[in-house]
Amino acid sequence: MDVQKHSVHTLVFRSLKRTHDMFVSDHAKSIPLDEQSHHMKMGVKLKTEYEAVLHMPVLKEGKDRVPQLSSSLQGHQTYTQAGDEHMNSAWHSPPNINVIRGMISSLMEGGGTRNSALSRRAPTMPKPQWHPPWKLFRVISGHLGWVRSIAVEPGNQWFVTGSADRTIKIWDLASGKLKLSLTGHISTVRGVAVSNRSPYLFSCGEDKQVKCWDLEYNKVIRHYHGHLSAVYDLDLHPTIDVLMTCSRDATARVWDIRTKANVHTLTGHTNTVATVRCQAAEPQVVTGSHDSTIRLWDLVAGKTRATLTNHKKSVRTLALHPRQYTFASGSADNIKQWMFPDGNFIQNLSGHNAIINTLAVNSDGVLVSGADNGTIHMWDWRTGYNFQRIHAAVQPGSLDSESGIFACVFDHSESRLITAEADKTIKVYKEDDTAVSLTLMLKDPCVFVNIMLMCYLILVF
Repeated sequence: MDVQKHSVHTLVFRSLKRTHDMFVSDHAKSIPLDEQSHHMKMGVKLKTEYEAVLHMPVLKEGKDRVPQLSSSLQGHQTYTQAGDEHMNSAWHSPPNINVIRGMISSLMEGGGTRNSALSRRAPTMPKPQWHPPWKLFRVISGHLGWVRSIAVEPGNQWFVTGSADRTIKIWDLASGKLKLSLTGHISTVRGVAVSNRSPYLFSCGEDKQVKCWDLEYNKVIRHYHGHLSAVYDLDLHPTIDVLMTCSRDATARVWDIRTKANVHTLTGHTNTVATVRCQAAEPQVVTGSHDSTIRLWDLVAGKTRATLTNHKKSVRTLALHPRQYTFASGSADNIKQWMFPDGNFIQNLSGHNAIINTLAVNSDGVLVSGADNGTIHMWDWRTGYNFQRIHAAVQPGSLDSESGIFACVFDHSESRLITAEADKTIKVYKEDDTAVSLTLMLKDPCVFVNIMLMCYLILVF
């Protein structure tokens, strides 16, 4: 049997991970105390930090502690009054460490600063949740241009894609077979969304058009006119009949689906608005822009609630957590997590060193980021740990440079991850059912023995 070969980068990364896992439990353990160094440190600390208050009486309810402190001060009177010359001698003959400890303890208790930096413990690293790795399951071909957008219908029977070939295609989710092609856009289709309240499909493109398709007749029944430039993304409100779109004209627009009225034009961004997301809770609209800011909007007033300026590069994608009141934003500098409703910063997810085009998160806490260079990174949402990196091969006949990821989405069962790519294909990933966590192996010796036996039989035969 051929032995699977790995790159040097993979081997080094695995070696680093093994070393990290081996020593992570020792992270909070303190090193052995060197008495001589500690005496020297405490002598200098007493002179530099407590000299100004050593002559003062300690106000303490237990009066028996004051004479003890006074006797300690008498033992150090010459030390505190000697000046710089005696400071040098302290390096060679430091005072009694027990006396210094008693003085500092008394001063701390008298001042009410028991929980100070002296008693602070070393921080511990949060342990990430184990997630099974994902593997490539299916590659679907059919588009003649870059695949720019994906949406899965609420019944989880089919999904829809929009492409640079100006078509919208509907695919069967189970088999990957093409069900329907829709034509009508005259430029790249940048966004698609399927309504869960009506049999409607919405699409937008670089032709400035926003269309509503009736899937019972497979025809366009409404146009939403108003954007002055290419429309880059759209999203449907989950509870009311409202459509959000964002555009290269630096605005986001709120549309009434039935009347086609432009309810609000959300202005404030100074560059292309690349992504928009809606939710039922406040803030109901979130936008990310090439001006490197994220804005949280008051949908009723049509005004900005908060502007987040932490990113230094264009914000191209947003992902709302399906269960938590949090969201993530993707940019070329890093991925950031935020807390609703005010956009409080949570943490950075660094390591995906590319232009992040798309983010997706499922209820198990798996965050997926797809980038311009064709790489997919899997993250643990809570800890920000990058547990898997994928770089699938491009379709035969495509250039290596055509390996960008433009969009990704989980299906509604969250057992499949669908990506839209620059090699004109749609790739479907699924969890590796054969993967077993190390924790389970250690808890159940039978599992460990069976795995080792299987490995032995594979190597022998």
